[in-house]
Amino acid sequence: MTVIRALQLSPRRLTDLWRSSLDDRAAQIVEFALSMPLLVVFVVGIFDFGGALTLKQKLTNAAREGARVAAADPANDLGNASGVPVSVADAFYMVDDYLQSEKINDCGIAVPAAAGSFVWSSNAAGGGCPAPGIKFTINRGYYSPQTGVSRAPSTCTPPQPPGGQTELIGTCVAIQYAYKWRFNSVITLLVPSATYASVTSITTTATAFNEN
Repeated sequence: MTVIRALQLSPRRLTDLWRSSLDDRAAQIVEFALSMPLLVVFVVGIFDFGGALTLKQKLTNAAREGARVAAADPANDLGNASGVPVSVADAFYMVDDYLQSEKINDCGIAVPAAAGSFVWSSNAAGGGCPAPGIKFTINRGYYSPQTGVSRAPSTCTPPQPPGGQTELIGTCVAIQYAYKWRFNSVITLLVPSATYASVTSITTTATAFNEN
């Protein structure tokens, strides 16, 4: 009976039903068009911030491995003015190999050069890396108080030694890496006038007590 009654609807009634369905479809298209930019921003933001956190963790692991290797090497060549000490070169190659194994662009960085007392540094922005690229710093004479917990700063430059305390000499490795955000290109979908940093330097450090 329902089918028969539907077939018995007047042409005008059928036209009204057709127009009503068209109106619903149009409303759905408008709602999708309005929500699409917000959805894109959320999806890109999730992947972008997740990528930054993943890169931060990988850089931390690389710095930790570099500090461990250098701290285990002898320190009798640190005062040699000519050339790069073996421990510094070992730390650099360990970090570089780790980055390449994790499919991270090393920006064409080279073996670090002396940048101060027991400090060596190197930076590069080649290979398609966004400026300022990558910076590798190693301090083979990093000291920290024997008591308490000392956190290495981003530059591996220790503060002034506290008076009356015995310092423990260690190795500090710092890595600064330029991360290009994709979020900057989609936030303007919601706020055309919005500004967002397109490149941020992710910094990580690791320390290890010298064994020799």
